[in-house]
Amino acid sequence: MTLLIAHLGPPGTYTEAAALAYVEKMARETGQDCLLHPYPTIAKTLQAVAQGQVQRAVVPVENSIEGNVPMTLDTLWQLDELQIQLALVLPISHALLSTAEKLEEIQKVYSHPQALAQCQDWLAKFLPNAQLISTNSTTEVLKNLEREKTAGAISSQRAAQLYQLPILAYPINDYPHNYTRFWVLSLDASPGGTHTSLGFSVPANVPGALVKPLQVFANRQINLSRIESRPTKRSLGEYLFFIDLEADATQPFVQAALEELKIHTETLKIFGSYSVLTAPLDFTNQ
Repeated sequence: MTLLIAHLGPPGTYTEAAALAYVEKMARETGQDCLLHPYPTIAKTLQAVAQGQVQRAVVPVENSIEGNVPMTLDTLWQLDELQIQLALVLPISHALLSTAEKLEEIQKVYSHPQALAQCQDWLAKFLPNAQLISTNSTTEVLKNLEREKTAGAISSQRAAQLYQLPILAYPINDYPHNYTRFWVLSLDASPGGTHTSLGFSVPANVPGALVKPLQVFANRQINLSRIESRPTKRSLGEYLFFIDLEADATQPFVQAALEELKIHTETLKIFGSYSVLTAPLDFTNQ
């Protein structure tokens, strides 16, 4: 059976590059046939798995410069039946695509908010008067970009090849060591691995409300590689907390920690244990 894999589209996005890395891994290890299916937003990508339209979804969760991807965390909290199968870490190198002859002609720059933020210093220096317009993905506007002679889009070298668009400047990200972590999710049980991700809310906004859950892991020498907060959307000042552990939830001492954690949390959701794969530096340019 062909494995259907949802990803943020249209084709040419960095998320599609992550999905291709996953396809390559599956082909190498299992010989599994895979078919990619682009969706217009991260939420719809994850919903496609939850609704059984596809078997896997690949979504961005964290960038080394701009931090977490809120839509991924918020949607995963709502669709808590999804389980992480794998984490993929990809290098991200941005290009400015445009049919303009020179930078001075650019009046608008389109891209995903994360990409715009990752290039904000470059944009301020070379295109200080350009209007920055957020899109659902780095490739959403590329099919129409040729008609806008005074517009540019921040995307990848691979996208420039796919859409046959000129690269006006490259690289334009503010920091050369720019990486994004992606998750592969499905309704299947998580396979186990080096990391575990979870989310929780606390019973009340009182002193020690967050310290007590974190102390559960400190007491057992379980390292936390990430902690993020997101609004509960119920009341100002109420937050959800997302944590990555450097441990496998199937290990007895981790299971004991999670049982104790339930005492100090209002709601606890375990998103699975998984391994982390880092793609080669030149993968996104292939």
